[in-house]
Amino acid sequence: MNRNDQARRSMLSVIGAAIAAFSLRPQSAHAQSESAARTFQPARHPEDEWMDTVPGKHRTVIDCAAAGAAGTGVFYANNIFTANRNGYQLTDADVAVIVVLRHEATTFAYNDAMWAKYGSVLSGLVKIVDPRTNQPPTVNPLNSREFGQAMTNNGVTASALTGRGAHFAICGMATNRIAGVIASAVKATQPEIYKELAANLLPNGHIVAAGVVAVNRAQERGYTMLSAG
Repeated sequence: MNRNDQARRSMLSVIGAAIAAFSLRPQSAHAQSESAARTFQPARHPEDEWMDTVPGKHRTVIDCAAAGAAGTGVFYANNIFTANRNGYQLTDADVAVIVVLRHEATTFAYNDAMWAKYGSVLSGLVKIVDPRTNQPPTVNPLNSREFGQAMTNNGVTASALTGRGAHFAICGMATNRIAGVIASAVKATQPEIYKELAANLLPNGHIVAAGVVAVNRAQERGYTMLSAG
């Protein structure tokens, strides 16, 4: 072997050792952060497992915060089922829909029995009256076709929607607040009213820690978000 060959081999050895040493260096903080972002997987919690029990090939979560958004959310949800049936020949069981009732919209999360009992208080929270009597409603307006235009749900009822398989995520924080208002009005305790409300939700209703958290958890589980206002 001549001297030139020996020099080339020596140089290649040095370069190889340098590359090996560089590859063994610890990642920088920035590189580690980028790597972690690429491999991020959200934590799972048992409180949210019900979201995966809703059957469907496509998943949508509808966020309703304002009082008027409750009816809009029900209307949007019904449209999702209908459009998937008419446009894609899918069944209702192929479509998973969760309607989140939070903030002011939480007022409409309770069944007719609660509206019959506490309608004067609940209606006062959202400034709504029965258009036929001009008095506080005695049924949940989401379950009344007569409220269709006022609630912007065009006559689609919450009961009909749950019959198609939709579920409701109901804000626990707002329910606590509403329970306090009712308790003050009827001279009861907040915990007992909260317990009563939580036991009398709309069909397919689930109390969640907070509506905003439910929107986040649903998206982490593959639901796309639609805002109803």
